[in-house]
Amino acid sequence: MKKTDILTPIGLTLGFIMISFGIISSGGMGGFISFIQISSVVIVLGGLAAALLINFNLKQIKLTGKVVKEAFNKNEQDLAQLIGLFERLSERARREGLLALENELEDVDDPFIKKGVLLAVDGIEPEVINDIMSAEINAMEDRHQKGRTIIEKAGEYAPAWGMVGTLIGLVLMLNNLTDPSTLGPQMAVALLTTFYGSLLANLVFIPMAGKLEMKTEEEVFMKQIVIEGVIGVQSGQNPRILKEKLSAFLSEDMKKAQGTEDEEVVGEAANEAS
Repeated sequence: MKKTDILTPIGLTLGFIMISFGIISSGGMGGFISFIQISSVVIVLGGLAAALLINFNLKQIKLTGKVVKEAFNKNEQDLAQLIGLFERLSERARREGLLALENELEDVDDPFIKKGVLLAVDGIEPEVINDIMSAEINAMEDRHQKGRTIIEKAGEYAPAWGMVGTLIGLVLMLNNLTDPSTLGPQMAVALLTTFYGSLLANLVFIPMAGKLEMKTEEEVFMKQIVIEGVIGVQSGQNPRILKEKLSAFLSEDMKKAQGTEDEEVVGEAANEAS
């Protein structure tokens, strides 16, 4: 079960709270209520839904819920743990041979890691392993891009439909110029659709698309490390050398943390020996 990326709901909640606070602090609850206009909501959301249905096919539309859900999920793969896994695999492969690695995979949940190690166990050439796994990464990026495009397009269409609603409101307002006292309220209502469209685009859709793109980049980065690890294990690299090679992907803070953990392990081993 994936963990929730709490920053996404926190960001959305904080954004709506700050906007609500700004409205209430300036106009009170009456001002806040004046920002609630059902007809404007219907124009923006209805027009947005219609535009997306025209732009995408049914198969892509069905992916929307899954794509949105992914923005609230957290990537669970830990880079330091991944490096530790390949260090253990390398040690066992050098000690017992590549065939012994099949038993090590029982506790591994990541299908990409399993596939790579099994290719190595089957004796596939390193270049072929790299080609196969890189092709899988490219396919994953393509799938993610298609899913993310729906959110990106929603970010483009929402402000446009807000403007459409505003134009509708302005036309209706100009048709009723006989009563000047109604111009102010009608203008406010007309502008609300632009507000709704801009709010959805800049607080929901565009940031969400950015989060999904960042998650894809992180996943690609992790999978590239997996490829390096698999090829290193297959080629019989020294576990320590392989660890140092993969540790090049770590940030300085992560390297320091890993170094501290290694020192603690060595210290515990020395204490047990004495």
